[in-house]
Amino acid sequence: MWMHATCLLEFDVPVPTPFLFMLRPRSGSQQWIGREQYVLTPSTPAVEFTDPFGNLCQRLVAPAGRFSVHTSVDVDAAEDSDTDPGAHFVEVKQLPDDTLPFLLPSRYCESDRFSEMAASIATGCAPGYDQCTAIVDYIRRTTQYAPGAGQQIISACEVNERRHAVCRDLAHLGIACCRALSIPARMVVGYFEKLQPMDLHAWFEAYVGGRWYTFDPTQDDLQGGRVAIAYGRDAADVAIYTQFGDPVTILRMDVTVERMAAPSY
Repeated sequence: MWMHATCLLEFDVPVPTPFLFMLRPRSGSQQWIGREQYVLTPSTPAVEFTDPFGNLCQRLVAPAGRFSVHTSVDVDAAEDSDTDPGAHFVEVKQLPDDTLPFLLPSRYCESDRFSEMAASIATGCAPGYDQCTAIVDYIRRTTQYAPGAGQQIISACEVNERRHAVCRDLAHLGIACCRALSIPARMVVGYFEKLQPMDLHAWFEAYVGGRWYTFDPTQDDLQGGRVAIAYGRDAADVAIYTQFGDPVTILRMDVTVERMAAPSY
């Protein structure tokens, strides 16, 4: 299905300030970018590069005053998220090289502290996809999804203690538990058609059965209509913007996602 998504960020910048943005989705196995637009106001020179995880990053120095970034994209995305109960566990020695960074503990996913808990959650499950499903079910049962309630990023350990969190932090807990079972897991940030209230969304993917599969602790039923913008080990790798130097004020952030007719271009 075709989707149209937009993101508007508006800042009050006190002095010329370096920014790093991560707002351009790329085509892949689950999505195809048909058309996109990226507008900086006022017009500002920018340089784009690809980070170690394949994300498209835009680097610039915002001028002092009011500064905005407006992006829009038309995407042919999967209407349903692929599932594969019973998909097998891939032994570490057989994993592709590019999945190995997603096995290690990271800043917000302290997987080395979840070995016993993850093993307990997955008791009786076939190794692989079914273990991931058990982890997601556990998070849904024990941790309240509270959209808009967390401006400060918290780690998997903190989520496990607080028992309420936003989508980003629920993903941290799922990732940490998967890695504790030697299942590669990565964070995804992007657009999600079904999200209420509308905002950017975060979920995670786990590598089982020889490929990446989507898991989302915020949803009772796994749904499609997703557009991935960035992938990383945790939230530190997938911030949609990072500002350096003196603090700036974000004045506005608007996100829209809607279905559209197949384009004629």
